[in-house]
Amino acid sequence: MNNSKKGQKGLLRLVFLAMMVALGVVISPILRVEGMCPMAHFINVTCAVFLGPWYSLLCAALIGVLRMIFMAIPPLALTGAVFGAFLSGIFYRVSKGNLLFAVLGEVFGTGIVGAIVSYPVMTYIWGREGLSWLFYVPSFVCGTLIGGTIAYFVLRRMASNGMLAKIQKGLGSGVYQTSDGLLGNAISIAAIGVIIYVVVGLLKNMVKTEAVIYTYVSYGALFGALAVAVIYYIITLIKKYRKAA
Repeated sequence: MNNSKKGQKGLLRLVFLAMMVALGVVISPILRVEGMCPMAHFINVTCAVFLGPWYSLLCAALIGVLRMIFMAIPPLALTGAVFGAFLSGIFYRVSKGNLLFAVLGEVFGTGIVGAIVSYPVMTYIWGREGLSWLFYVPSFVCGTLIGGTIAYFVLRRMASNGMLAKIQKGLGSGVYQTSDGLLGNAISIAAIGVIIYVVVGLLKNMVKTEAVIYTYVSYGALFGALAVAVIYYIITLIKKYRKAA
């Protein structure tokens, strides 16, 4: 009976993995520019939380290979995904289910490790010139912040209604009591400003304009969200201590 249940959960994990790979390939072109693929990082964090580091690593590798074959994407499809996918799962497990750490693992793994590894791969294997060791860091970090934040919002919503734990249990993955709490809410608010800042910056570069309105909107959203996050955190913390007293 136990072997039967394990076999069913193993099959479910494989089906879920196949679905994540297919979804990752389909949505990867959204917001994509060379060196930045936000939706790939959304898939990385989501898969890491549901299936763990090894499945997430396999998912990222399969998506990367398929994108290279069918979309003519350079090796960045692999170097810009596999490290973050694995570390996202590791950070999530080490933190006992903290979704913020899952996102941080993606940011560090892709934004720093993956970006640095991409330099020798693109220079010596792909033959691209004029690069430096930190060439891809800004775009990789921006991509992970956008995709990771979207994943964080989706997963927090699923955690709040119990759906996250239910799916994890069904897949036979680790189930944790999410503890992002007040700090997580404050960071979520601040993350909205970061996303708007990054997206407006990308739009500015795409349309190649120096219009001041883009600067006002991007910095206004960034600092406005940070201010709201700090105020929310302080006020909620004061109310919490007052109730406890």
